[in-house]
Amino acid sequence: MRENLDTFKGVIDTTLRDGQQSPLLFDTYTYRFGIEGKMAILDGLVKLGVRNIEFFSPIVSTSEGADFAILKDYIKSKNPDVRLLAHCRTHPKDIEQALTAGFDGLNLYMGMSPQSQNHNHGLGIAEITHRVRDTVEQLRASHPDLYIRFSGEDCFRTSLPDVYKVYDEIADLVDTFGMPDTVGIATPELVRKRIRALKRRYPGVDLECHFHNDRGYSLINAVTAVLNGASYIDTSVWGLAERSGITSVTGLLFNLFQEDPAYCEGYNLELCYPLNAIMGSILNAQVPPTEPVSVTNRTHTAGVHQGAVLKNAAVYEAMDLGRFGVTKNQLLLGPLSGWNLVYYYLREFKGYDLSKEQAQQITTDFKMRAGEIQRNRDPESVLMQVLEHYQLEKLPTEDTTGRIENI
Repeated sequence: MRENLDTFKGVIDTTLRDGQQSPLLFDTYTYRFGIEGKMAILDGLVKLGVRNIEFFSPIVSTSEGADFAILKDYIKSKNPDVRLLAHCRTHPKDIEQALTAGFDGLNLYMGMSPQSQNHNHGLGIAEITHRVRDTVEQLRASHPDLYIRFSGEDCFRTSLPDVYKVYDEIADLVDTFGMPDTVGIATPELVRKRIRALKRRYPGVDLECHFHNDRGYSLINAVTAVLNGASYIDTSVWGLAERSGITSVTGLLFNLFQEDPAYCEGYNLELCYPLNAIMGSILNAQVPPTEPVSVTNRTHTAGVHQGAVLKNAAVYEAMDLGRFGVTKNQLLLGPLSGWNLVYYYLREFKGYDLSKEQAQQITTDFKMRAGEIQRNRDPESVLMQVLEHYQLEKLPTEDTTGRIENI
């Protein structure tokens, strides 16, 4: 049993906040999720078992505020225990509008790194500390039961002494401290050290982590964070977020399950792939090949791989993706296919009676014409043209008259 199983409280999904900041929404001409798309995403998240969902503060735009007014009731009708969180600057206007909208909690943030101090808001660490302390004190006094998280934005480029100066002032006022890797510079070793340092200093405060993928480390950093005692990990569907994204919600659950299934208690894991497919239908795009929970992760194109998978998929498929909703694999006929797949395809799908030796010769001829395979001419068409030079008989068809199908 893992040491920090009881520490991890789950994901905080930010698909409808950071996810809408993804360049992929521009690449797909989507720009923002409409209300129906948001409902579909939320339905998938709630059914999966996500219990914390982050939104924009209504101050971002009137349309986001109007959408939240609808979505709030929609989510609560699905599961009243889902906590709805507003991503807010440490600014009175953001906070006021979020409270008026009826959020269950506020995710406050303010940049504390030298880059933020010098080139963003222009405040020094003493001024940041004063503003954060005053804001959180007033908020807690007026809303004693409100969930409050505070994050020092760009935490990994902020020195620990500066983090402590701010966090020490509010440790008894917040529920959670955020540790965001806003610009994606963190490594697993740095994550481990930071989490342990913050947990030692603030043992009574939960710790939330938000990892960007600028270095391709968001997923491994998130797993490292959980294994070292993080309470929450920010995620999104497909890892959609600013720039190259953050941690994928299904990718994280998939990997945590490999560490210890107990990390995933309360999640309906078989709904992971359907959630990814929902996003694909909204964006009219394929589930990314970098997403572990995908049919792509069970698709084989090389002849050696295909031949082995036809005998036993375990040769090239180590983990059970069926538990996560991926219920099939794919063997793609193409320039790299070997005779095993050609033999299987022609017998099982096309009904031809051929020997293995014939399949080997047909495969050689097929590969010689691989250059003909184009966008408007698929591999199957090329193979069938090759087949015209062979005198193959069809296998006897099964007589189905009088048979009752049990569907």
